[in-house]
Amino acid sequence: MTVALAIDLGGTKVEAALVSGDGRVLEHTRTRAATGASAAADRAVAEAAIAAAVRGCTAAPEWSEVAAAGIGSAGPVDLAKGTIAPINLPSLQGFGITEFVREATGLDEVALRLDGTCIALAESWLGAARGVRNALVMVVSTGVGGGVIADGRLVSGAGGNAGHLGQVVVDRIEGAVEAATVEGIASGPRTVAWARSRGWRGETGEDLARGYREGDPVAVAAVERSARAVGLGLVNASTLLDLELAVIGGGFAAVADDYPALVAAAIGEGAVNAYAAEIAVVRAELGGDASLVGAAALVHRPDLLG
Repeated sequence: MTVALAIDLGGTKVEAALVSGDGRVLEHTRTRAATGASAAADRAVAEAAIAAAVRGCTAAPEWSEVAAAGIGSAGPVDLAKGTIAPINLPSLQGFGITEFVREATGLDEVALRLDGTCIALAESWLGAARGVRNALVMVVSTGVGGGVIADGRLVSGAGGNAGHLGQVVVDRIEGAVEAATVEGIASGPRTVAWARSRGWRGETGEDLARGYREGDPVAVAAVERSARAVGLGLVNASTLLDLELAVIGGGFAAVADDYPALVAAAIGEGAVNAYAAEIAVVRAELGGDASLVGAAALVHRPDLLG
């Protein structure tokens, strides 16, 4: 088998593509469909989006070479049941995605993992975590997620949900617990909302990046606050797992050129044990392809799963 069907399901879009055995995304097969608010409220809309993305791949001439599919999904997931319960797609609570993809494609072999696990798998295979035995790979975007590599093995956990760094509590709880988590503080939408609540007049992460470059004090404070929350989350992870490396990707991580350095500074300030502060922080190398490459790696590189 030389080609795998890779599917990445998230809160704003579902994307599918065929990926070669060396991790190359076949661009002419890449298909996207929006999820968003309508899919979050209506399972039929969400299912239609997934089916549309998959159909775009089944029409490709390389489809005859595909014998298996890999899925990276927003979580939580249940690997034993092949179901998902995405926080940002409540219509898909308990959705049997592996069976859905089997029926949509005719493929017997369909592998499922958390999206953060897939991103970690991709960066471990072909990206910034190559050759590193103890690492956490994370995404800072609309949400915050991650995947863990421990002693050279990708860790999935009992149900497949290891790496949910976004839901680690890193602040005092005043009101909803979610507001005190890494995601509740550091994600792009939450950071923009925090800045706007303090009089900043921009509307998007791109606006915030511009304000940061120009030295707007509220924009600077907002970005630093985001990086501090990520750093504290990584302190917790590094203390527990004795990590060597943190790899940070995702659209919002590009809000500042020095975002990794800000995260590293927060780690240094927050670590109780010296070894936890020694974790290096670097940017992800695979960019927007990481989710698809990682989903394909479930098929092409099962040896990396441990």
